[in-house]
Amino acid sequence: MSLPHALKITDIKIENGITKTFVLAGSLIAEPGQFVMVWLPGIDERPFSLADTQPLSLTIAAVGCFSQAIHQLKIGDWLWVRGPLGKGYRLPAPVHKNGLPQRTWLIGGGYGVAPLHFLAKQLLADGHEVSVIIGARDAANLLLVEAFKNLGVSLWLATEDGSVGQLGRVTEIMVSLLSNSANKPDLVYACGPTGMLVAVADLCQAHQILFQLSWEARMRCGLGLCGSCEVGNGWLTCLDGPVFEFNPLAL
Repeated sequence: MSLPHALKITDIKIENGITKTFVLAGSLIAEPGQFVMVWLPGIDERPFSLADTQPLSLTIAAVGCFSQAIHQLKIGDWLWVRGPLGKGYRLPAPVHKNGLPQRTWLIGGGYGVAPLHFLAKQLLADGHEVSVIIGARDAANLLLVEAFKNLGVSLWLATEDGSVGQLGRVTEIMVSLLSNSANKPDLVYACGPTGMLVAVADLCQAHQILFQLSWEARMRCGLGLCGSCEVGNGWLTCLDGPVFEFNPLAL
């Protein structure tokens, strides 16, 4: 979609106290990790990761004026969508070079969990092993836990206040699992706050694990024209990412 397309909201799912998934009357051919620009006439246009494409679904947390305006919409209302945009996650070959499925870890923090459910579905469809580690400040802010359970993946939870799962952060669960070399994954995918992504990249590099990071940045055009989403040494999140197979801040 090069121009915004008006799509009707067909369903709204409550995910937690501040997050809803908006299901739209349309589908999209896209890769996990890509994003769309969502426009509300007279208000603003902002980027959102794809939670699913069949039908097109967006998981949106009400954390600003624009997302709060979207949360006021009801079934039957319209959203204008432009995309897909950016570079998504690169999926591994259906089987490893040794003939076995790839062992993948999906690491999500806060609202960065949203695109990982779409990714997990794709990985499982290709026959890969999928483990998911989700983190949040507390139990009320955990996202898509039941959805991942329904997929049948191995699931670990971390909360900073210890209200659910392990006390601490997702990287602490990674460290615990990696203490046993038999748990080492073939590939790690992550999406979340900058500090979490840097820590995940450091761990993967220390253990010689391939990784792909979906970077979060404020975007305006989504086309690489305005430069507002620059990270690292001139990398543009909307054009060169949002998924990077390296840590752009380390270059």
